[in-house]
Amino acid sequence: MLLAVDTSTRTIGLALYDGVQVICENTWASRDYHTVELAPALADALARARVQMSDLKILAVALGPGSFTGLRIGLALVKGIALARHLPVIGIPTLDALAASQPVRQMPLIAILNAGRGRLAVGRYQAGEDNWQPSTPAEVLDIERLSRQINQPTLVCGELTEEERRILARKHKNVVLASPAHTLRRPAFLAELAWQQWQGLSAASQASLSQASEIAALSPLYLHVGDPIPG
Repeated sequence: MLLAVDTSTRTIGLALYDGVQVICENTWASRDYHTVELAPALADALARARVQMSDLKILAVALGPGSFTGLRIGLALVKGIALARHLPVIGIPTLDALAASQPVRQMPLIAILNAGRGRLAVGRYQAGEDNWQPSTPAEVLDIERLSRQINQPTLVCGELTEEERRILARKHKNVVLASPAHTLRRPAFLAELAWQQWQGLSAASQASLSQASEIAALSPLYLHVGDPIPG
């Protein structure tokens, strides 16, 4: 059983996945109460799915970009479980998990996370054979600058306010906005990506991911700009 945890932004998500089915998935909006909400939500998910902590064999965590505090809370929980139970941990960039939730289309994809103070963490992707592949490094932009950069038909998904969606909608010839339901960051996709990565590793590489040094080395992916990105 794999447990996936995503606390990259105010949207928090947990999923339990066994490689065949999503056993449980929970996503909710938190008002910066990650610390007090995450552990009880995990206990509730395990109870609802009738899964014991001893059933967990792999852990997955979203690495960001995102909120400094939010990412650290998720990583702290996952690292604590991993070290206590000697479990392997796989870190997945949050924008990759968001991109994975979109059907592959023959146009570029832009995935977006809220980076605070009106800024957006932006990842660009191109269609691969059956998945989305990053085409450029992620960057921080404001909505107006991002809008100006979109000059061909492009699928856009992610955390957008009503005003940001309105600005992008002006470029209706080039911007294909995913619906709000399709922009929700689902931890089940994080779980699937981590499971696929796990299955592709050698036995030695799998074993190394449960070592304390490897777990301790996991750190958030931050996009630095002139001043720190707040939560």
